[in-house]
Amino acid sequence: MKRALARVAATLAALALLGACSHGTSQTAASAQPGSATTPHKTIGVSIQNREAQFYQDMESGMRAQAAKEGYALIVVDANRDNARQQSQVEDFISKRVDAIVLTPYDSAAIGSAIAEANSANIPVFTADIKSTSNQGHVVAHIASDNVQGGFEAGKLICTAAGKSGAIAIVDEPEVSSVQERVTGFKKAISQLCPGVTIVADVDSGGTRDKANSDTGDILQAHRDLKGIFGINDDSALGALAAVRAAGLTGKVAIVGYDATPEARRAIAAGEMYGDAIQYPVRIGSTTIDVIRDYFAGKKPPAFVKIPVGTFTKSS
Repeated sequence: MKRALARVAATLAALALLGACSHGTSQTAASAQPGSATTPHKTIGVSIQNREAQFYQDMESGMRAQAAKEGYALIVVDANRDNARQQSQVEDFISKRVDAIVLTPYDSAAIGSAIAEANSANIPVFTADIKSTSNQGHVVAHIASDNVQGGFEAGKLICTAAGKSGAIAIVDEPEVSSVQERVTGFKKAISQLCPGVTIVADVDSGGTRDKANSDTGDILQAHRDLKGIFGINDDSALGALAAVRAAGLTGKVAIVGYDATPEARRAIAAGEMYGDAIQYPVRIGSTTIDVIRDYFAGKKPPAFVKIPVGTFTKSS
């Protein structure tokens, strides 16, 4: 009788252990589903305009590290430089009932309708790096580099490299709000620090290396006395550098970029580029999560949280 009771007790213990293990597996699976009872206490949807860019990879890593500290779940998706796709991603976040949405808009003017949809669903929206310029929708806070200041720093570098007079060009991407700010700061520096320098070309290369290469080739043909080029990001600057190399003008045309990616730093160290304005994307990402945390806690964040921009040159 005692043996029978022992066997029954052992069987019950085994069943209890199996049930506990099964319950643990269910919790792990459920934690990936927003809205489940075992989900981390907040879920944030993030749509990045171009996840392949090193800058945005670094920004995402900053977000992920800080979100992990706060116990937040992140759903990060790539808009792949497509406004319609980004709008669809916002709709998907709404259907998942996320607690907040972070956007780096591909089209600053067109993203407003998606933001308005999230507002209607009572989901707060934050922008990082690139702001919305639309009249539609309300953004709680924008977290980004101080791009006007960064553009001014880039202008200071060009003034030092090109001298007090001569012709320079801008390889631009004017539809992006952060780029507009960089160019504003850059032009302000030129007018204040080297007013004898003339901007002879300002071309829209879309922020891409191939287009910047082609456009810079055209600029060099039209302005053979060109002394400097400002690329509004490092793909633009490196595309310009490829054209300068092809023209045999390496070291004769000063190139200043923006971001200080590893490849740009190598070009600067080699003396092929003069320097870069340097952003801190990891800090932008982590600060974005900090701002959202404070918002969840009932604090009203400033409309624009500015992250200072530095410079990177060969001496760096």
